[in-house]
Amino acid sequence: MDIEQLSCLPRLVSSQTEEPPGVWSSFGDLPPCQHFLPRLPAASPSPAPVCLSVAKPGHAGVSASMMKKRTSHKKHRSSVGPSKPVSQPRRNIVGCRIQHGWREGNGPVTQWKGTVLDQVPVNPSLYLIKYDGFDCVYGLELNKDERVSALEVLPDRVATSRISDAHLADTMIGKAVEHMFETEDGSKDEWRGMVLARAPIMNTWFYITYEKDPVLYMYQLLDDYKEGDLRIMPDSNDSPPAEREPGEVVDSLVGKQVEYAKEDGSKRTGMVIHQVEAKPSVYFIKFDDDFHIYVYDLVKTS
Repeated sequence: MDIEQLSCLPRLVSSQTEEPPGVWSSFGDLPPCQHFLPRLPAASPSPAPVCLSVAKPGHAGVSASMMKKRTSHKKHRSSVGPSKPVSQPRRNIVGCRIQHGWREGNGPVTQWKGTVLDQVPVNPSLYLIKYDGFDCVYGLELNKDERVSALEVLPDRVATSRISDAHLADTMIGKAVEHMFETEDGSKDEWRGMVLARAPIMNTWFYITYEKDPVLYMYQLLDDYKEGDLRIMPDSNDSPPAEREPGEVVDSLVGKQVEYAKEDGSKRTGMVIHQVEAKPSVYFIKFDDDFHIYVYDLVKTS
């Protein structure tokens, strides 16, 4: 399957095996709560193509991961590894506040608190979580992952807030944007991205991904827009959506196992877990060896 690139998302091409800079490169294993500034390129070139193919369920490996914190635009990396099953919960925890311990290998146990956003239908043991103080969305099998300990559902529920500008919220979904982030020295870095959807549960937040860092993040973008830190790009260069006949069913890759072939011959496996409604060619992918959600435009060309 050949794939093309949408204006601000990375492409996956079956004939290439190069790794996108800044996404697949490893900085080594860091403690779970250590942060450092990202290496920002002078320009915003499109990431190099990588290889993706439908595969049988594979085995997990070990690699580095990342997350971003908006206030300082920092990233956090941590190694990940295999997991083993534990007992399943008897209640629906979507929309709940949770806290739990987290331990990497022989390292210390760190405490995490966050909000469960969703339970993935094609893999019900997988939950999407927004942790307090971090802006990327995590995908964890909370009841299977041996690194998770003392999982507790907190009594407080997420408060429902009224969105301040529903028209603007609807307008920005599916659009390319330029998002400004303030660095530690007070300067601002511009990141080109795409607004994917309103986030579930936390209804004043939006899912977004970036050209230079194609993982799933969420921010209160209406506030950023009103503060001048978010600019919606003109859509004159966007290709019009393909017209469909009434009742026509669009092919979906959701639930498909995927395989990523690296330069060294090793393979990375995962699953397509979600199709973006505003951009049906855009999908969320959860790799077995990483707890971040990757966002790719998978446009079939042959």
